[in-house]
Amino acid sequence: MVWGVLEEMRIRSLGVIDDAVVELSPGFTAVTGETGAGKTMVVTSLGLLLGGRADPALVRIGAASAVVEGRISVPPGAPAAVRAEEAGAELDEGVLLVSRTVSAEGRSRAHLGGRSVPVGLLAELADELVAVHGQTDQQGLLKPARQRGALDRYAGEAVSVPLAAYGEAYRRLRAVTAELDEITTRARERAQEADLLRFGLEEVEAVAPLPGEDAELAAEAERLGHAEALASAAALAHAALAGSPEDPESVDATTLVAGAGRALEAVRSHDPALAALADRMGEISILLADVATELAGYADDLDADPLRLAAVEERRAALTQLIRKYGDGEGTAAVLAWAEESAARLGELDNDDDRIEELTAERDRLRDELSALAQRLTDARTEAADRFAAAVTAELASLAMPHARVSFSLAQTEDPEGVEVGGRRVAYGPSGADEVELLLAPHPGAPPRPIAKGASGGELSRVMLAVEVVFAGVDPVPTYLFDEVDAGVGGKAAVEIGRRLAKLARTAQVVVVTHLPQVAAFADRQLLVEKTNDGSVTRSGVTVLEGEERVRELSRMLAGQEDSETARAHAEELLAAARADG
Repeated sequence: MVWGVLEEMRIRSLGVIDDAVVELSPGFTAVTGETGAGKTMVVTSLGLLLGGRADPALVRIGAASAVVEGRISVPPGAPAAVRAEEAGAELDEGVLLVSRTVSAEGRSRAHLGGRSVPVGLLAELADELVAVHGQTDQQGLLKPARQRGALDRYAGEAVSVPLAAYGEAYRRLRAVTAELDEITTRARERAQEADLLRFGLEEVEAVAPLPGEDAELAAEAERLGHAEALASAAALAHAALAGSPEDPESVDATTLVAGAGRALEAVRSHDPALAALADRMGEISILLADVATELAGYADDLDADPLRLAAVEERRAALTQLIRKYGDGEGTAAVLAWAEESAARLGELDNDDDRIEELTAERDRLRDELSALAQRLTDARTEAADRFAAAVTAELASLAMPHARVSFSLAQTEDPEGVEVGGRRVAYGPSGADEVELLLAPHPGAPPRPIAKGASGGELSRVMLAVEVVFAGVDPVPTYLFDEVDAGVGGKAAVEIGRRLAKLARTAQVVVVTHLPQVAAFADRQLLVEKTNDGSVTRSGVTVLEGEERVRELSRMLAGQEDSETARAHAEELLAAARADG
């Protein structure tokens, strides 16, 4: 099932490109032109649409921003369509619109189906929509980790299921081992820490502070230390409000206010405004009486006890010492919080022996589990390696390498501290215990050698294409973009690459940036990227080549001369052979 087809891209103000539309066919599209132009047009633009890094240097000189827009046909229910709709994007009759804007200042914006989305979402969709392969990917195939990843991808669930379980157990084992090492190697430091915590908890327990006690004692000490002044002030205030029995002639506020109230009461019926003032005067009289009563009670209850003051100050000193040592100056609440945390930590430290026993048992169990899972991974990879190598070898025969043989080397390194695989203790890592290496014997009699050492540039290109074609049969993606996959190839090998790409295009969309006419001739559609220069500004444009124009471009690619009769005849022969093959 085809999950998506890239129909077209529109590029504005990107590098030397002013405004160009790149129309792509559902089958095989070849992009040709001057050196580097095709790469800029297709690879860079598509990379931006797929969430690649935005470089402000890509913005055309004099422009405020560069914009790349794409139309992708995605049927309902396809993984990319489902993910896009989850993000709020809308599909227009099965077409998903994607755009990426890069400003000259470096800012980048992405839109999907009419909604602004994070750039990372485009990269997430790219995994479902497009497989991009360029010369850097060929170099990546030289790395053993990439080779193991390719083998695991081919093996499918036979490897992915135990690998997921292995990864989880591996991470847990690392955590358990780290904790066990920390406990055993720092036993002395942990014992010292336990002694300090125990001493501090004993100090706190001896004082037994209460939450907020320091603030309450501070207030009490302030009151006791000024008891005489407080009592004198309360007595004076009471006398001013209610009068003094010792001075019957004195005038007090209560008497004066009461007199004022009686005067107003006598005439309140003549004016509502005055009646309101009389009510307020009554309220003042009641309030004065209440305050006077409370002042009398305050003075009676005030305790000027020197012994109590001394006890309070002594208690405050003990609390202050605790707060300074264990509460960071934040009060008794912080001291109590420290004590709670320290008691929990002390429990951990005091139970080191039990914890060491638990961790040791778990470590041994995890190592046994890893051994079993590593063995499953090795067995699954070994079985898949034979099938994968046979499939790639068969593809190489179709790519003008009929005598080449591909194989995989699966090895392990002995390590007495490792896991057990095949009856031996071997080193292990996050992906298992296997060291995977892709080997190539380019011709009979040649010993298999790692492709990093035994493959030329042209052979490496064909090996990578063969690997991708094999993947297309077991783990397809809708669109393949190959950036000069034919580098270092020519002659018959180039024809075979073109033929194989055309075959791949029967089940997926294939876009190839190429400089070889033998490859371009097999394409369903050929796009020409041309640069023009008016003396001050360089621009690039895209033209769909058909009929005579395509013959002229193939002639130029063959001989550098569009009007050469020999080159034209060869170009027409290439096209005829490609059509006949199709």
